[in-house]
Amino acid sequence: MKPAAHGRTAVWALTPNGVQLARIIADGMPGCTLFLSQKLETTIPGAVRFVRLKDEVDRQFAGFPRHIFIMATGIVVRSIAHGLAHKTTDPAVVVCDEAGQFAISLVSGHIGGANALAREVARTTGGLPVITTATDINRVPAIDVIAVENKLTIENPDAIKSINMALITGNPIFIHDPFGIVTHRLPQDQVIASAVDAFGRRDAGIFVDHMCLDLPPHVLVLRPGSLVAGMGCNRGTDVEEMRDLLVETFATNRLAISSLRSLATVDLKADEPGLLALAESFNLPLAIFTRDRLKGVVQVPTPSTMVEKHIGVKSVCEAAALLATHRGQLIVPKQKTANVTVAVAADGFMSSASGPVDRST
Repeated sequence: MKPAAHGRTAVWALTPNGVQLARIIADGMPGCTLFLSQKLETTIPGAVRFVRLKDEVDRQFAGFPRHIFIMATGIVVRSIAHGLAHKTTDPAVVVCDEAGQFAISLVSGHIGGANALAREVARTTGGLPVITTATDINRVPAIDVIAVENKLTIENPDAIKSINMALITGNPIFIHDPFGIVTHRLPQDQVIASAVDAFGRRDAGIFVDHMCLDLPPHVLVLRPGSLVAGMGCNRGTDVEEMRDLLVETFATNRLAISSLRSLATVDLKADEPGLLALAESFNLPLAIFTRDRLKGVVQVPTPSTMVEKHIGVKSVCEAAALLATHRGQLIVPKQKTANVTVAVAADGFMSSASGPVDRST
């Protein structure tokens, strides 16, 4: 057996037969860490030994996106109960019997990937995956799976159930999807393209856009990573001033901060502490562009002679935002405080909520 290295999947066992199955799983699925009861007389390089299962699960549960427990389901339920938070953030949990006959998807079947993990485990052990989610049983797509696969942020997960129920029952689904991300993944005889003001109070609805609109709570809001914020700043600017302007700009223009996929700036600011801290606080990459690249963006609405005098380019935030999008459109021109500038660009898709895209940039 390969030594177990700390990876994405935690495999838990309490008995000798459980250890044997854990070894099979670890050999067939790279990236496993074995967690074995200290009572077992076994020596496996890299395995973590624990005294009490629940205490070790409490310590480790959030640290792994996938867990495989080889033991009775009731033991697992009691052990993980304290660590469960929400189905959008909980790790995948699969339970196996000691003989490897069944791999049960227990927690976070769709978003966390437990259904897929159960199938992977079953292929490795020669057992049967046990999937109980309604959409899978009825062989219809699940909107939360579609969202995850397309890297869409689910803004109101409580609305997932109304969409999945409509998919199961065959009822119509009204959808605003100007990016064309979701529509083609749904049964076409159920989909009704909808204007943003046409969502009913009861009908299932999906809204895929970076715009913030007042929608009925049952309409599922999915946010694409379609926005980039270009930023400029004076040397030594505090991160709070940057954050305040960024958040205020998005709120004022009714843009979803969850659709922000990147910050962008000039190479002179690549090591700016406040800007780096801002990117880290939002868990975003920071795109860096040379001054020559920024000079090449000629269609900026608010060029600055002062900036050109100091660093040789007419625009930092607007030009950087445009460069970091895919044939994008500047939807918020330069906003500023005493020390910070920000502009927002959207990817070059048509969004009926935000207007047509100029593809000539």
